[in-house]
Amino acid sequence: MNTIEIPWLTAIILLPLMASLAIPLIPDKEGKTVRWYGLGVALADFALMIYAFWHNYDFHDSTFQLVENYPWVPQLGLNWSLAVDGLSMPLVLLTGLINTLAIFAAWKVTNKPRLFYGLMLVMYSAQLGVFVAQDLLLFFLMWEIELVPVYLLISIWGGQNRRYAATKFILYTAAASIFILVAGFAMAFSGDTVSFDMATLGMKNYPKAFELLVYAGFLIAFGVKLPIFPLHTWLPDAHGEASAPGSMILAGVLLKMGGYALIRFNIEMLPNAHVTFAPVLAILGVVNIVYGACCAFAQTNLKRRLAYSSIAHMGFVLIGIASYTEIGISGAVLQMVSHGLIAASLFFLSGVTYERTHTLMMDKMGGMGKVMPRTFALFTAGSMASLALPGMSGFVGELMVFLGIATSDVYSSSFKVVVVLLSAVGVILTPIYLLSMLRQVFYGKQSEELHLDKFIPDVKPRELFITACLLVPIIGIGFYPKLITQTYDVKAVELAAHARQVLPVVAHQQPSSLYSRLFKAPTLAASPVESLVNISE
Repeated sequence: MNTIEIPWLTAIILLPLMASLAIPLIPDKEGKTVRWYGLGVALADFALMIYAFWHNYDFHDSTFQLVENYPWVPQLGLNWSLAVDGLSMPLVLLTGLINTLAIFAAWKVTNKPRLFYGLMLVMYSAQLGVFVAQDLLLFFLMWEIELVPVYLLISIWGGQNRRYAATKFILYTAAASIFILVAGFAMAFSGDTVSFDMATLGMKNYPKAFELLVYAGFLIAFGVKLPIFPLHTWLPDAHGEASAPGSMILAGVLLKMGGYALIRFNIEMLPNAHVTFAPVLAILGVVNIVYGACCAFAQTNLKRRLAYSSIAHMGFVLIGIASYTEIGISGAVLQMVSHGLIAASLFFLSGVTYERTHTLMMDKMGGMGKVMPRTFALFTAGSMASLALPGMSGFVGELMVFLGIATSDVYSSSFKVVVVLLSAVGVILTPIYLLSMLRQVFYGKQSEELHLDKFIPDVKPRELFITACLLVPIIGIGFYPKLITQTYDVKAVELAAHARQVLPVVAHQQPSSLYSRLFKAPTLAASPVESLVNISE
């Protein structure tokens, strides 16, 4: 590990948090000064993380970098332990970009602006803390702090049913957090030593049954956030009622916290249990893809359709995590980054459309393409990226996941064929519900309630700039994926090797079939594993 003198990560986390404390002291009546202050803090923090990573992060090193470790509450064993690697670094940058643009997108907030921007900065800080925390208690603390601002942002600045959506969000996510706490404490107190250091927890030897239970607990907790079917029902309600900036952060960052934690905890720290659960993740990924696509097609609310689309796209992350291949895991990380950018752009544009029409019902928006041609063009570009058009980042991410699971020598051929074919069904449904959305909103039957004969402004320079900041990296990654993959390539190789190293041992213990008693399809392929066992012997 590389040690440093300047606490870059501490500065990156604490800058938004400390800045939020000064907002009540800013003299401002209409909220104009506060919004410039919030945007300035977000930009400064984003610039700081770019500078820190540019000068101190080595793309060719798979170990933790920018390491910081300070005792915080020694009586509880809580340490301020921070670090980044190839898994967390791109997600930290994604968090910085999305939060900065979300604050810029909230330029017209006039209801309690001090509270709004203060909550945005606190949430920004907590999200960064989740991705860089290396102490289990610190991770849990950051995970919990992030929930409060999201709840308040939905319940105060949301739509008509905002209180219901906010309450459902907090009930689901708070209940899921209990599983993190219980599973984490079980790992910490297992064995002869008590430790909350995540690296130490990953090196402990756990009994098989114990590891399976802990893995299941983490899967439930992180599955709510990802979200995984059937733990997903809070998401469409939250998106349907949240403001555009809130939806940008929900889809762009919060869902990625679940995918990140699944890789960090379930693969890195519990590889033996992952052998048992990996086919389950692949099956759940297929269910997410097909179910999310079918539900999206049935929605008449614009943001709820995009919310179910997010559920479908997160299914590819699950399949990539379950693939046991470098390209599959790399595709899962790329899919998280790509979807964060794409979903943020689509939810922002849905907010732009809502400001003009004051409705999210697609059957009441027809004919918008004539008066808002630039908005239509931007919405089309975002939708093309979401349906994985070649040349867009979504295509690269989904293709890598498909190749990862299809070339995996861990699963039987029949299981891989079923996973690929059913996932392809979801891919086919995606352009259907996205293109029908564009047709209905922009070229459908004109609604008399919109009064399109009156002046309706098209996308403005500020809105065009925000969308461009998201579409440029989407297209850039689509044409040159190495822009992002080079930041975590060596980490993906290490993750795949770490997950696969337990396969010979498990196969030797259960040489016939790991799933012969529970499943018929998802079995480990016999020949590659047996050859590895023979070599080890």
